[in-house]
Amino acid sequence: MTKIILLVEDNPTDEKLTLRAFKKSGVANEVFVVRDGVEALDYLFGTGPHAGRIGQELPSIVLLDLQLPRIGGLEVLRRVRADERTKLLPVVVLTSSKEDEDIARSYALGANAYVRKPVEFSEFVDAARTLGLFWLLLNEPPPTS
Repeated sequence: MTKIILLVEDNPTDEKLTLRAFKKSGVANEVFVVRDGVEALDYLFGTGPHAGRIGQELPSIVLLDLQLPRIGGLEVLRRVRADERTKLLPVVVLTSSKEDEDIARSYALGANAYVRKPVEFSEFVDAARTLGLFWLLLNEPPPTS
């Protein structure tokens, strides 16, 4: 079973940096990118353009930006946690926000971790390596029903 990473990121520069950082750090997993909150929910719940995904495996982890068009990251997180199919899905908030309120609300809504995007690329590569190592290799995911 291939472990898929769902990257929810609307900024093309941050998307490219994240993908480069994963590649450079040796994370070889498939990364599926969606660019707003609506598309993230469609992908996870098999609706809209992703209706063919119904019954398919969920990603191993969701990397969720907070500042997204159409539906923001916190609302995406709330809906993911409210649904039986996705309530245990690991979600890491990966954002540039340093606001204490965003951190507190992310955890209150059920985020598994909150990671600030590093400014320096070398730091970003280290963060990507650590995220990949922990969430894709070391972490024991919840059993699927």
